[in-house]
Amino acid sequence: MTIRVERTDDAITLRAGAGGLSYVHGHRRKPHVHPLVTPAGRVLTTVAPPDHPWHRGLWFAVKLVNGQNLWEESPPYGVLRHRTEPLVLAGSTSTAIVGTVEWIGDDRETVLAREERRITLREVIGGGLAVDVEVELVPQIRLELDRTPFTTWGGYGGLALRGRPDWTDTRLLTPDGAHHDRLLGVPAPWIDLSGTVDGGPAGLAWFDHPDNPSAPVPWYASTRAATYGEDGWANFVNAAFLWDGPLTVRAGLPLRFRYRLVPHDEPWSVARIEAAHREWATA
Repeated sequence: MTIRVERTDDAITLRAGAGGLSYVHGHRRKPHVHPLVTPAGRVLTTVAPPDHPWHRGLWFAVKLVNGQNLWEESPPYGVLRHRTEPLVLAGSTSTAIVGTVEWIGDDRETVLAREERRITLREVIGGGLAVDVEVELVPQIRLELDRTPFTTWGGYGGLALRGRPDWTDTRLLTPDGAHHDRLLGVPAPWIDLSGTVDGGPAGLAWFDHPDNPSAPVPWYASTRAATYGEDGWANFVNAAFLWDGPLTVRAGLPLRFRYRLVPHDEPWSVARIEAAHREWATA
């Protein structure tokens, strides 16, 4: 399968058959992935939903960085920005988008951290696709990374996804085989969100790497919840690495994260997800 590369002024699109992703590197508040598309061409993500207009497809950010908000976008807030266009590195079975993201404080001047970001679209055995997200966050000053503690909402921060509201009848699958409508800080090496899109099955298996901070990560996720409005499906998933409390990182000390997301069209069993996660996590 050939991975094709398409460019616009603010985005890089990687396509493999009907599947793939677009990385919107030129966004002035948060670079993000949208759309994220299954191998059969079903779009999973949405951007700027009315209930949470700062949600953008698949994105990586932290709520509070030295007390400054880099998640929501009500002034004052900080931003994440690429200063230069990312590189595209093509291989025989994968193509990566690689670039530096500056985490800028709410004064729009202070660089709190520099992030080396790599997003790779990869062919996997059986003709499927995987999206690998790798982050190396390097504080430029001593940083406290924090979240709003959960009450009826909160606890979020890190890699997050907002699914389209007409991705219906979704359920969250955990390694014990249980189906959930909501997860509130449940630690697990992987979860799977699956339902129906455009009249057909569609899902996303999401793997946490065992070397990540807080692994196995506490998941904060909802298929439907009042905090996301009454219309449609929320389909929000966050690998909430700060769920249990803040993390202080000294200047110059890299903080590294690795995730794999596998969009799929037919339902995946626990055994299949376990095998795919094990193969990736032990490679």
